[in-house]
Amino acid sequence: MTSVDTDLIRVLADPLRLQIVSLLAKETLCTTHLVEETGAKQTNLSNHLRVLREAGVVETEPCGRYTYYRLRPDAIASLAGQLADLAETARATAEANLKRSCP
Repeated sequence: MTSVDTDLIRVLADPLRLQIVSLLAKETLCTTHLVEETGAKQTNLSNHLRVLREAGVVETEPCGRYTYYRLRPDAIASLAGQLADLAETARATAEANLKRSCP
C-alpha cells in the first residue's frame, strides 16, 4: 500500500502556509518580504514559518539582522512522489476493475 505523509499534508493544507511555500518556490525571502507579500501580521507569519521549518519544508539562512527562508524542494518532491504513486495505484485499480465483493 502507498504511504502518504499525512503530517506534511496537514502542514501544507493551511492557506497561508501554502501561500508562503508558493512564494518561497520562486525566491528566498526574509520575514519582512513575506509580510509585504501576504499581508499577514509578523507574529502570525513567524508562527507559520516555525511550523514549516519544524516540518522540514523550509530552512533558514541568517543574514545580519534578518533571517531568510528558503524552500526545501526535496520535501515537496517527496510528497509529490507519494501522491503520484497513489494516483498510479488508483489508475491501475480502475483499469483492472478491482473491487472487493460484499459478503
